[in-house]
Amino acid sequence: MLPTALTEPAHAAAERLAARGESIAVAESAAGGLISAALVAVPGCSAFYRGGLVVYTLEGAKAQFAGAPRPAGLRGATEPFAGWLATTVAASLGTTWGLGETGASGPTGNPYGDPPGHSWAAVAGPNGVTARNLRTGSDDRAANMEAFAAAALTLLVEALTRD
Repeated sequence: MLPTALTEPAHAAAERLAARGESIAVAESAAGGLISAALVAVPGCSAFYRGGLVVYTLEGAKAQFAGAPRPAGLRGATEPFAGWLATTVAASLGTTWGLGETGASGPTGNPYGDPPGHSWAAVAGPNGVTARNLRTGSDDRAANMEAFAAAALTLLVEALTRD
């Protein structure tokens, strides 16, 4: 069973997406599929959810999005990378919205020097890209994954509420 920290914002996002006839695709990393799991747990998700990827490494992202131009010098676990994931997955799957998430879930940091408990989430939609950083200060991998997914879903709800 998924925690309410994930299911509540997923249901709120689903309600808005379905009511507007809009769709979403997800490319996540450190959340490990929890963002997609929360959205897919909503009954009727096929009305708005088109698909998702767990892109765990920069090399994996290159392979998944082989035809997408990637900005030079782009590295994982950054705001620009989260934005690139969001815009690229939306374009790849032809959705109104894209959600990208990247970070270091723990128990150690990532190869770029970011500490465990560090994540960026980005939502790409009709009015551009919105991103947010989360630092939990924890090295608890499972707790960080849940926190990253909850933060990304909350960012999605906020973006849907603004637009």
